[in-house]
Amino acid sequence: MSTTPSLSRTTPATGTDAVHVQAAKRRARTRRRWLGRAAWITVGVAGVAGLVYAWRPKPIPVDLATVSRGDLVVSVDEVGKTRVRDRFVVSAPLAGNLMRIELKPGDKVLGDAVVARLAPMEAPLLDPRTRAEAVSRSEAASAGERQSRAAIERAELASKHAADDLERVRHLVASGSIAQDMLTNAELEARLRKEELASARFGAQVATHEATMTRAALARFGAAAASREGFDVSAPIAGTVLRVPAQSAGPVQPGAPLLELGDPSAIEIVTEVLSADAVRILPGARVVLERWGGAPLNAHVRRVEPSGFTRLSALGVEEQRVPVLVDLDEPREKWATLGDGYRVEARIVIEEKRGVLRVPLGAVFRQAEGWGVYRLEEGRAKLVAVTLGAKSDVDVEIVKGLADRDAVVVHPGEKVKEGVKLRGR
Repeated sequence: MSTTPSLSRTTPATGTDAVHVQAAKRRARTRRRWLGRAAWITVGVAGVAGLVYAWRPKPIPVDLATVSRGDLVVSVDEVGKTRVRDRFVVSAPLAGNLMRIELKPGDKVLGDAVVARLAPMEAPLLDPRTRAEAVSRSEAASAGERQSRAAIERAELASKHAADDLERVRHLVASGSIAQDMLTNAELEARLRKEELASARFGAQVATHEATMTRAALARFGAAAASREGFDVSAPIAGTVLRVPAQSAGPVQPGAPLLELGDPSAIEIVTEVLSADAVRILPGARVVLERWGGAPLNAHVRRVEPSGFTRLSALGVEEQRVPVLVDLDEPREKWATLGDGYRVEARIVIEEKRGVLRVPLGAVFRQAEGWGVYRLEEGRAKLVAVTLGAKSDVDVEIVKGLADRDAVVVHPGEKVKEGVKLRGR
């Protein structure tokens, strides 16, 4: 009796629970469906976002440089070589058999010292034509001796005039009548005239010795013609042996070079520049000599040769070259190890500007109406037309178009266009 009511109460409760279970299952299925849909929607959105990110333009990596103010040096850089300024070639005054020369390059010789010896040949020394040639050489040597004396007088007058002019300019500069540059030019002119006088005196010594040798050779055509005595060739100046082209014994003809003498302490530098650069180089221009084996040396241009020549470049292109002569300004102690025929690199300064606006040379390029650069503005490339001034091997002056601290693209590639995004490397 007691169990029946209990069964009647349990049956409704079991039906309600089943309803709740079914509703919970439906809610779970619905939740799973929405979660699945949300997952697929998320995957789709992520895929679309990935495609958009993958296909959108990426910033182009470039090299950037900053526009700045500084000094700009325009120069011509060429390879040159040293050479002794006054080189004297001792040659054979007549035909004969040369005895072996014992001197070596670098040996010191005194003036009038015997540097070579000629033994007479059988016939040429007695030949009438040889006598006539010797007479002509003697007369030519005498004329050269007179000419050298005239050159000395002319050089002395020029040196005295330059010294007087230098003294006058010094007084004018001291009084403030003229600029300081006039004193520098006057000092340079006085130094050049002094060097020309020294060179003329060396030339006079050479002419005197040549005249003496030719007269001595002519005198030996007389009674001494039949003798077997040798002919001594003496040094025209005191100096250093630079080269001995005829060291071995053997027959030589008149005028054959026997050895070369000079003063290694009096050297100059000769460099060959393009004719387009030579027209911009003036005497007195500052020169820096580099990569010769020591510290850079200061020098100046003494002369630009008036005549050029044609030379083939390494690429086989014909170039018009002009020799430029350079004198050292440093004391001998700084370049004592430099010798004749040594290689140097000469940087000839054409123009110097202070505090100009400059950019790397690789940042500018040709465009339709002149020159242009790509400036970085808010992460994008902006094409700007510029006006250029002086150019060096590294930088170029900006006259118009850019401002200080602007960022520009160096060596822009084909991908760099107006408006594209940029990223500095």
